[in-house]
Amino acid sequence: MNNNLNSLGFPKKPSDTKVVVAMSGGVDSSTVAGMMKSEGYKVIGITLKLYDDGKEVAASKQCCSGQDIMDAKRVANKLDIEHKILYFQNKFRKGVIDNFVESYLKGETPIPCVQCNQTVKFKDLFEVSKELKADALVTGHYVKSITQNNSTNMYRAIDENRDQSYFLFNTTRQQLDYLRFPLGNLLKNETREIAKNLDLNVADKPDSQDICFVPNGDYASVIQKFRPDSFKKGNIKNLEGKVIGVHDGIINFTIGQRKGIKVSDKEPLYVLKINSENNEIIVGPKEHLGKKKIRLKDINLLTTKEDFQNNIFCKVRSTGKLLEANVSFDDDKAEVNLFIPEDGISPGQACVFYNKDQFGYKVLGGGWIKE
Repeated sequence: MNNNLNSLGFPKKPSDTKVVVAMSGGVDSSTVAGMMKSEGYKVIGITLKLYDDGKEVAASKQCCSGQDIMDAKRVANKLDIEHKILYFQNKFRKGVIDNFVESYLKGETPIPCVQCNQTVKFKDLFEVSKELKADALVTGHYVKSITQNNSTNMYRAIDENRDQSYFLFNTTRQQLDYLRFPLGNLLKNETREIAKNLDLNVADKPDSQDICFVPNGDYASVIQKFRPDSFKKGNIKNLEGKVIGVHDGIINFTIGQRKGIKVSDKEPLYVLKINSENNEIIVGPKEHLGKKKIRLKDINLLTTKEDFQNNIFCKVRSTGKLLEANVSFDDDKAEVNLFIPEDGISPGQACVFYNKDQFGYKVLGGGWIKE
């Protein structure tokens, strides 16, 4: 067997390697398509139409809008690569938007980007890439992947401010071995520099910041649209169970929130618990926010449980820091014990596990926070 591996880890020339690049129309995925083309790979760009956006949404800082599809098409033309648009609105509505709405109604704080990667992007796009007989599905995510002995592990990106490993914890072992992430070893400004050198029209395009179907971060308006019956008034209670105020719907609150409670007290009040069954918000002082014990459901492991014998690190929100912890498993559930209490841990978010080896922080898997 030829040991001269190409940049994606295959023992053949780039010109004999077919790749599908997921092209969202942003600078990251466009740059990846350009890198693959300039290295000589056979490239097919695929853009997903995920939802029907109105004109007022198209200009906002979101991914997957109508403008983005046009940008992806322009980049593909510039690079002279084959480009396809797949229409996945129904799958996206069922797998991501409906889940997002239901999660808020249960008093959770959902992460639709994980659901999107788990369902539409990696599951359906993975299958399409296989049907096209591609050797790999390549994306512009900021994560590192290292392949040894035909097995791939995922690591945090070099650019910790851009690292997206938290959103990819639910990737399957089979998907991970097929995926490639060329941006994991680059800083964002280096990616933009490559885009400029490739003369791509998106080189200076701002990053998408909002959830694609949530215009200007106003998630309440999305829930209003799909479930107008969900804005029911209910009680705000203190830790003693005394009613101290009234809210306009639990979907307006998240764990750890301080502003917008509209109840005055001698010290600042924070949302400590959302009780969807009784339509109640429980509030109290900040010192009651910190939690050390977390219960998880629907665990997805990318490595073996041997990796958990020593203490590990976990992340309980996408922007959070790495927290030292130990973990015990029970089938597809787990209990996490943090060494130091953490504020604002919310059901519906993910808890992602890491350990450190010679290549950096390896993603071991994760689960959904239940309580």
